[in-house]
Amino acid sequence: MAFFASTILSVIFFRFVPVFVTPLMLIRVAQQVSEGRDVKLSHSWVSLDKMAPSMPVAVIASEDANFLSHHGFDFKAIQNAVERNAKHPEKRKLGASTISQQTAKNVFLWPGRTWVRKGLEVYFTVLIELFWSKERIMEVYLNSIEMGEGIYGVKAVASEHFGCEANQLSASQCALIAATLPNPRRFSSKNPSAYMLKRQARILREMRYVTSFPPKEHDNNKIKK
Repeated sequence: MAFFASTILSVIFFRFVPVFVTPLMLIRVAQQVSEGRDVKLSHSWVSLDKMAPSMPVAVIASEDANFLSHHGFDFKAIQNAVERNAKHPEKRKLGASTISQQTAKNVFLWPGRTWVRKGLEVYFTVLIELFWSKERIMEVYLNSIEMGEGIYGVKAVASEHFGCEANQLSASQCALIAATLPNPRRFSSKNPSAYMLKRQARILREMRYVTSFPPKEHDNNKIKK
């Protein structure tokens, strides 16, 4: 009872209160200290309406095309991932985590692939889909996601990599940031490789078919570069 009460209350709490620190941020700091490196933790909260409108569109195009229509889990994407991984076991495993699942993991849990952590991720995903709006899930996601070494959230990456505010990012810059999200410690939006530029171009094309976020009626969703 204590577990359910505390977790539900924490989800309700973060429905209204900014998330200033996450378990992953603390884990990365601990890793930096243990390896004798300088500690870097660049993170500042910014509301969704203070972000470039192309930023949520870019991550939907890149990470979760059905974000607006599913209820936390994209079962078709899960099925496709299972079939692809079974057919090509020699290749890198294809994931199917939604933005909702990633948000639940980032805010309430720790990195890992154990069944316990995965089960808790499902539990917290159900809770945030139940208590938060899609706008709130996106706002928390874009503020807590790792976007580079020691960099978390849109405001920090805009400042560190592009020398601007979060609302000044262009569609191309947003697509480049989104292109790094599968592995932001390996791929850089500041010094993109040819592979990153190729992913950026694909995301920009797909952004044209994503409903603007938050959704607007009669929006033909033309995203300009």
